[in-house]
Amino acid sequence: MDASHLGVNTRPGVSWAATFYGDKGTLKAGVMGYDFIPSDKNAKPIHKDVKYELEEYPEDKTEPALEKHVAPAIRHHMMDLLAAIDKRSKPVADIEQGYISTASCILANMSMELGRTLTWDAQHGRIAGDEEANKRMRRPYRKPWVHPDPKSV
Repeated sequence: MDASHLGVNTRPGVSWAATFYGDKGTLKAGVMGYDFIPSDKNAKPIHKDVKYELEEYPEDKTEPALEKHVAPAIRHHMMDLLAAIDKRSKPVADIEQGYISTASCILANMSMELGRTLTWDAQHGRIAGDEEANKRMRRPYRKPWVHPDPKSV
């Protein structure tokens, strides 16, 4: 996908962002921070930049492939997962949330590639009425590996 599919960037200095419009305000979120502009004119807008934790975690300075702007989020997800294991509870980003997020992205990309709308049938785990799209849901594996069949797992 090239940048022309993403729209015009109206925020100078921001390489990537998403804007969410809600009934309580607008959230402009990017990898370097976010801005929340409330609908209520009497409420104060909120701005937050990514906090680099380089002094608290100096190993981040020398980790070769680490994306420093996302290190705090990764670290806090790991800490939350460990705490959930200890408490035998769900983490903030549990497997169901990961499934929904991943499936949404895969379906959006597939819809763009095919040039048509896709309808997800969550009950059957298939794209409704579109066999071509359903075939794309499984990629060929290298032998001797096979794609697991949900009916036999």
